Amino acid sequence: MNPELLSLLISRTMPYGKYKGRLLADLPGHYLGWFAREGFPAGELGSLIALMYELDHNALRHLLDPLRAR
Repeated sequence: MNPELLSLLISRTMPYGKYKGRLLADLPGHYLGWFAREGFPAGELGSLIALMYELDHNALRHLLDPLRAR
């Protein structure tokens, strides 16, 4: 797992939709699951949402806590 990608999850915000402006790390699990079923966006945003989905799905959100404390 790339630490730089984890850092992006706590600094990038969702650019559109119901959760526009919310940090990618704070997107709710049901929304991440919807993307997993319907398809992730193209490019870096889609990769980051897919990574956040994997963290959420595998109960690993706590890995982001030390990065938030910085």
